Amino acid sequence: MWSFLEHLFRNIGTEQTVVVLDSEEVGRTRRYRVRPARVLGTWGGSLLAVGLLVGVLLVFTPLRTFIPGYGTEQIEQNARLNTMRLQSLQDSLAVQRRYIMQLRRLITGRVDSIAPPPRGSVDPGPSSQEGEKRAQGEGPDDAAGNGREAHKQPAPAPSVFSASQQDSTKNGENGDGLSFPLPSPVRDGFPTRDFDAETGHYGIDVAVSEGKFVRAVGAGYVVWADWMQDGGYTIAVQHADGYLSVYKHNGRLLKRLGDRVSAQEPIAVSGNTGAITTGPHLHFELWRNGLAQKPRSFIAAWQ
Repeated sequence: MWSFLEHLFRNIGTEQTVVVLDSEEVGRTRRYRVRPARVLGTWGGSLLAVGLLVGVLLVFTPLRTFIPGYGTEQIEQNARLNTMRLQSLQDSLAVQRRYIMQLRRLITGRVDSIAPPPRGSVDPGPSSQEGEKRAQGEGPDDAAGNGREAHKQPAPAPSVFSASQQDSTKNGENGDGLSFPLPSPVRDGFPTRDFDAETGHYGIDVAVSEGKFVRAVGAGYVVWADWMQDGGYTIAVQHADGYLSVYKHNGRLLKRLGDRVSAQEPIAVSGNTGAITTGPHLHFELWRNGLAQKPRSFIAAWQ
Protein backbone atom coordinates (compact mmCIF):
# COMPACT_ATOMS: atom_id res chain seq x y z
CA MET A 1 0.00 0.00 0.00
CA TRP A 2 2.75 2.44 0.94
CA SER A 3 4.71 1.60 -2.17
CA PHE A 4 1.63 2.34 -4.29
CA LEU A 5 1.14 5.73 -2.66
CA GLU A 6 4.83 6.50 -3.02
CA HIS A 7 4.71 5.65 -6.71
CA LEU A 8 1.47 7.59 -7.17
CA PHE A 9 2.76 10.82 -5.66
CA ARG A 10 6.30 10.58 -6.95
CA ASN A 11 5.32 12.53 -10.03
CA ILE A 12 2.54 14.57 -8.48
CA GLY A 13 2.09 16.86 -11.47
CA THR A 14 1.53 14.12 -14.09
CA GLU A 15 -1.63 12.21 -14.92
CA GLN A 16 -1.40 8.51 -14.08
CA THR A 17 -3.56 5.49 -14.84
CA VAL A 18 -4.55 3.07 -12.10
CA VAL A 19 -5.51 -0.46 -13.25
CA VAL A 20 -7.77 -2.49 -10.95
CA LEU A 21 -7.84 -6.29 -11.47
CA ASP A 22 -10.62 -8.50 -10.13
CA SER A 23 -9.12 -11.58 -8.44
CA GLU A 24 -12.24 -13.70 -9.06
CA GLU A 25 -12.79 -12.81 -12.72
CA VAL A 26 -9.43 -13.13 -14.40
CA GLY A 27 -8.98 -10.85 -17.37
CA ARG A 28 -11.53 -8.27 -16.21
CA THR A 29 -9.84 -4.99 -15.51
CA ARG A 30 -10.78 -1.42 -14.76
CA ARG A 31 -8.74 1.64 -15.55
CA TYR A 32 -8.84 4.98 -13.71
CA ARG A 33 -7.03 8.14 -14.58
CA VAL A 34 -5.76 9.87 -11.47
CA ARG A 35 -4.07 13.22 -10.94
CA PRO A 36 -2.25 13.04 -7.57
CA ALA A 37 -2.31 16.84 -7.27
CA ARG A 38 -6.08 16.92 -7.36
CA VAL A 39 -6.35 14.04 -4.88
CA LEU A 40 -4.01 15.78 -2.48
CA GLY A 41 -5.90 19.06 -2.84
CA THR A 42 -9.24 17.34 -2.21
CA TRP A 43 -7.95 15.63 0.92
CA GLY A 44 -6.37 18.82 2.23
CA GLY A 45 -9.47 20.88 1.56
CA SER A 46 -11.64 18.30 3.29
CA LEU A 47 -9.41 18.28 6.38
CA LEU A 48 -9.39 22.10 6.45
CA ALA A 49 -13.18 22.25 6.20
CA VAL A 50 -13.58 19.72 9.00
CA GLY A 51 -11.13 21.69 11.17
CA LEU A 52 -12.97 24.94 10.56
CA LEU A 53 -16.30 23.29 11.37
CA VAL A 54 -14.97 21.89 14.63
CA GLY A 55 -13.48 25.29 15.53
CA VAL A 56 -16.78 27.08 14.91
CA LEU A 57 -18.64 24.52 17.03
CA LEU A 58 -16.19 24.95 19.91
CA VAL A 59 -16.23 28.76 19.81
CA PHE A 60 -19.92 29.46 19.32
CA THR A 61 -21.56 26.52 21.10
CA PRO A 62 -21.50 25.21 24.70
CA LEU A 63 -19.32 22.31 23.56
CA ARG A 64 -16.27 24.36 24.60
CA THR A 65 -17.17 23.77 28.25
CA PHE A 66 -16.31 20.08 27.81
CA ILE A 67 -12.69 20.92 27.00
CA PRO A 68 -10.53 20.29 30.11
CA GLY A 69 -9.07 23.55 31.46
CA TYR A 70 -11.23 25.82 29.30
CA GLY A 71 -12.82 28.54 31.47
CA THR A 72 -16.02 30.30 30.54
CA GLU A 73 -16.74 33.96 31.22
CA GLN A 74 -19.15 33.01 34.00
CA ILE A 75 -16.49 30.90 35.69
CA GLU A 76 -13.98 33.73 35.48
CA GLN A 77 -16.51 36.18 36.91
CA ASN A 78 -17.29 33.80 39.77
CA ALA A 79 -13.59 33.39 40.43
CA ARG A 80 -13.11 37.16 40.66
CA LEU A 81 -16.16 37.48 42.91
CA ASN A 82 -14.92 34.69 45.20
CA THR A 83 -11.54 36.40 45.42
CA MET A 84 -13.18 39.65 46.49
CA ARG A 85 -15.31 37.82 49.04
CA LEU A 86 -12.25 36.07 50.45
CA GLN A 87 -10.43 39.38 50.83
CA SER A 88 -13.48 40.89 52.51
CA LEU A 89 -13.70 37.96 54.94
CA GLN A 90 -10.02 38.31 55.78
CA ASP A 91 -10.48 42.02 56.50
CA SER A 92 -13.56 41.32 58.63
CA LEU A 93 -11.70 38.61 60.54
CA ALA A 94 -8.82 41.00 61.26
CA VAL A 95 -11.25 43.66 62.54
CA GLN A 96 -13.04 41.07 64.67
CA ARG A 97 -9.77 39.89 66.18
CA ARG A 98 -8.82 43.46 67.10
CA TYR A 99 -12.26 44.01 68.64
CA ILE A 100 -11.99 40.81 70.69
CA MET A 101 -8.53 41.81 71.91
CA GLN A 102 -9.79 45.24 72.99
CA LEU A 103 -12.84 43.68 74.63
CA ARG A 104 -10.66 41.20 76.50
CA ARG A 105 -8.44 44.01 77.80
CA LEU A 106 -11.50 46.03 78.77
CA ILE A 107 -13.13 43.22 80.74
CA THR A 108 -9.94 42.10 82.45
CA GLY A 109 -9.16 45.68 83.47
CA ARG A 110 -6.14 46.09 81.19
CA VAL A 111 -7.52 49.14 79.43
CA ASP A 112 -5.55 51.17 76.91
CA SER A 113 -3.21 53.65 78.52
CA ILE A 114 -4.17 56.51 76.25
CA ALA A 115 -7.73 57.15 75.14
CA PRO A 116 -8.36 57.98 71.48
CA PRO A 117 -8.84 61.69 70.80
CA PRO A 118 -12.31 62.90 69.79
CA ARG A 119 -13.10 63.00 66.10
CA GLY A 120 -12.09 66.21 64.41
CA SER A 121 -9.79 67.29 67.25
CA VAL A 122 -6.16 68.16 66.73
CA ASP A 123 -3.53 67.16 69.27
CA PRO A 124 -1.54 70.31 69.95
CA GLY A 125 1.24 68.30 71.60
CA PRO A 126 2.82 68.97 74.99
CA SER A 127 3.22 72.57 76.03
CA SER A 128 6.56 74.07 76.95
CA GLN A 129 5.72 73.95 80.66
CA GLU A 130 4.75 70.31 80.47
CA GLY A 131 7.95 69.59 78.57
CA GLU A 132 10.01 71.30 81.26
CA LYS A 133 8.19 69.37 84.00
CA ARG A 134 8.79 66.09 82.22
CA ALA A 135 12.43 66.97 81.70
CA GLN A 136 12.78 67.71 85.42
CA GLY A 137 10.87 64.53 86.37
CA GLU A 138 7.98 66.47 87.89
CA GLY A 139 5.26 65.46 85.42
CA PRO A 140 3.59 62.04 85.14
CA ASP A 141 5.64 59.96 82.73
CA ASP A 142 3.96 56.59 83.19
CA ALA A 143 1.32 55.43 80.73
CA ALA A 144 -0.92 54.08 83.48
CA GLY A 145 -1.39 57.57 84.91
CA ASN A 146 -2.46 58.90 81.54
CA GLY A 147 -4.89 56.01 81.21
CA ARG A 148 -6.51 56.78 84.55
CA GLU A 149 -6.87 60.44 83.59
CA ALA A 150 -8.56 59.42 80.34
CA HIS A 151 -11.16 57.39 82.23
CA LYS A 152 -11.97 60.21 84.67
CA GLN A 153 -14.16 62.05 82.17
CA PRO A 154 -17.45 63.20 83.73
CA ALA A 155 -20.48 61.09 82.91
CA PRO A 156 -23.75 62.97 82.32
CA ALA A 157 -26.25 62.46 85.10
CA PRO A 158 -29.79 61.38 84.14
CA SER A 159 -31.12 64.77 85.21
CA VAL A 160 -29.26 66.58 82.45
CA PHE A 161 -31.04 64.63 79.71
CA SER A 162 -33.74 66.59 78.00
CA ALA A 163 -37.19 65.15 77.46
CA SER A 164 -36.57 64.67 73.76
CA GLN A 165 -33.31 62.85 74.44
CA GLN A 166 -34.98 60.59 76.95
CA ASP A 167 -37.74 59.76 74.48
CA SER A 168 -35.19 59.00 71.77
CA THR A 169 -33.21 56.70 74.05
CA LYS A 170 -36.18 54.81 75.45
CA ASN A 171 -35.92 51.95 72.99
CA GLY A 172 -34.74 49.27 75.32
CA GLU A 173 -37.74 47.09 74.61
CA ASN A 174 -37.59 47.33 70.82
CA GLY A 175 -33.91 48.01 70.08
CA ASP A 176 -30.49 47.69 71.66
CA GLY A 177 -30.34 51.16 73.18
CA LEU A 178 -30.31 52.17 76.83
CA SER A 179 -33.17 53.99 78.51
CA PHE A 180 -31.94 56.65 80.93
CA PRO A 181 -31.92 56.66 83.86
CA LEU A 182 -30.87 53.02 83.94
CA PRO A 183 -32.53 50.47 86.21
CA SER A 184 -30.40 48.79 88.83
CA PRO A 185 -28.92 45.42 87.76
CA VAL A 186 -29.93 43.97 91.15
CA ARG A 187 -33.16 44.75 92.97
CA ASP A 188 -31.84 44.02 96.46
CA GLY A 189 -28.48 45.62 97.09
CA PHE A 190 -26.62 48.80 97.95
CA PRO A 191 -23.32 50.28 96.70
CA THR A 192 -20.29 49.67 98.89
CA ARG A 193 -17.38 50.86 96.73
CA ASP A 194 -17.70 53.61 94.14
CA PHE A 195 -16.00 54.25 90.82
CA ASP A 196 -12.34 55.26 91.28
CA ALA A 197 -10.15 55.59 88.18
CA GLU A 198 -7.12 56.54 90.28
CA THR A 199 -6.93 53.05 91.75
CA GLY A 200 -8.06 51.29 88.56
CA HIS A 201 -11.53 50.50 89.91
CA TYR A 202 -13.59 51.21 86.78
CA GLY A 203 -16.95 50.19 88.21
CA ILE A 204 -19.09 50.10 91.32
CA ASP A 205 -19.45 47.29 93.88
CA VAL A 206 -22.96 46.46 95.04
CA ALA A 207 -23.44 44.28 98.09
CA VAL A 208 -26.05 41.63 97.38
CA SER A 209 -26.66 38.19 98.83
CA GLU A 210 -25.91 35.12 96.76
CA GLY A 211 -28.61 33.62 94.56
CA LYS A 212 -30.22 36.89 93.43
CA PHE A 213 -30.94 37.57 89.77
CA VAL A 214 -28.51 39.91 88.00
CA ARG A 215 -30.45 41.71 85.28
CA ALA A 216 -29.31 43.50 82.13
CA VAL A 217 -29.63 47.29 82.36
CA GLY A 218 -30.68 47.44 78.70
CA ALA A 219 -31.30 45.42 75.58
CA GLY A 220 -28.33 44.13 73.64
CA TYR A 221 -26.20 41.11 72.78
CA VAL A 222 -23.93 39.06 75.03
CA VAL A 223 -20.33 39.56 73.86
CA TRP A 224 -18.63 37.87 76.81
CA ALA A 225 -19.77 35.04 79.08
CA ASP A 226 -16.90 33.18 80.68
CA TRP A 227 -14.76 32.69 83.77
CA MET A 228 -12.10 35.24 84.72
CA GLN A 229 -9.39 34.78 87.29
CA ASP A 230 -10.05 38.11 89.02
CA GLY A 231 -13.75 38.64 88.29
CA GLY A 232 -15.04 35.06 88.47
CA TYR A 233 -18.03 34.36 86.30
CA THR A 234 -18.32 37.49 84.15
CA ILE A 235 -20.86 38.49 81.52
CA ALA A 236 -20.84 41.56 79.26
CA VAL A 237 -23.66 42.97 77.12
CA GLN A 238 -23.10 45.21 74.11
CA HIS A 239 -25.71 47.95 73.70
CA ALA A 240 -26.32 50.53 71.01
CA ASP A 241 -24.49 53.86 70.78
CA GLY A 242 -21.20 52.33 71.95
CA TYR A 243 -22.34 51.31 75.45
CA LEU A 244 -21.10 48.12 77.12
CA SER A 245 -22.23 46.85 80.52
CA VAL A 246 -20.11 44.35 82.48
CA TYR A 247 -21.21 42.19 85.44
CA LYS A 248 -18.57 40.37 87.54
CA HIS A 249 -18.33 37.95 90.52
CA ASN A 250 -21.48 36.05 89.57
CA GLY A 251 -22.21 32.64 90.98
CA ARG A 252 -23.70 31.33 87.73
CA LEU A 253 -24.27 32.64 84.20
CA LEU A 254 -27.70 32.30 82.56
CA LYS A 255 -26.76 33.47 79.07
CA ARG A 256 -24.19 32.41 76.52
CA LEU A 257 -22.06 34.26 74.01
CA GLY A 258 -24.18 35.69 71.20
CA ASP A 259 -27.51 35.59 73.04
CA ARG A 260 -29.83 38.56 72.70
CA VAL A 261 -31.18 39.93 75.95
CA SER A 262 -33.81 42.51 76.72
CA ALA A 263 -33.86 45.15 79.42
CA GLN A 264 -34.21 43.75 82.97
CA GLU A 265 -33.88 40.18 81.71
CA PRO A 266 -31.96 37.91 84.15
CA ILE A 267 -28.52 37.15 82.75
CA ALA A 268 -26.74 35.74 85.81
CA VAL A 269 -27.10 34.79 89.47
CA SER A 270 -25.18 36.77 92.06
CA GLY A 271 -22.34 35.10 93.90
CA ASN A 272 -18.85 35.48 95.31
CA THR A 273 -16.53 34.09 92.63
CA GLY A 274 -13.13 35.29 91.50
CA ALA A 275 -9.80 35.94 93.17
CA ILE A 276 -10.46 39.61 93.98
CA THR A 277 -13.55 39.59 96.18
CA THR A 278 -14.28 40.33 99.83
CA GLY A 279 -17.77 38.85 100.01
CA PRO A 280 -20.95 38.33 98.02
CA HIS A 281 -21.38 41.32 95.74
CA LEU A 282 -21.78 42.44 92.15
CA HIS A 283 -19.11 44.48 90.39
CA PHE A 284 -20.86 46.51 87.69
CA GLU A 285 -19.09 48.51 84.97
CA LEU A 286 -20.45 50.75 82.23
CA TRP A 287 -18.28 51.66 79.25
CA ARG A 288 -18.86 53.83 76.21
CA ASN A 289 -16.59 53.82 73.18
CA GLY A 290 -13.80 52.24 75.21
CA LEU A 291 -13.98 54.71 78.11
CA ALA A 292 -15.18 53.80 81.59
CA GLN A 293 -18.24 55.70 82.80
CA LYS A 294 -19.33 56.36 86.38
CA PRO A 295 -22.31 54.01 86.88
CA ARG A 296 -23.74 55.98 89.82
CA SER A 297 -24.44 58.90 87.46
CA PHE A 298 -26.61 56.73 85.22
CA ILE A 299 -28.56 54.64 87.74
CA ALA A 300 -31.13 56.65 89.69
CA ALA A 301 -31.38 54.11 92.53
CA TRP A 302 -27.70 54.64 93.43
CA GLN A 303 -27.67 58.43 93.48
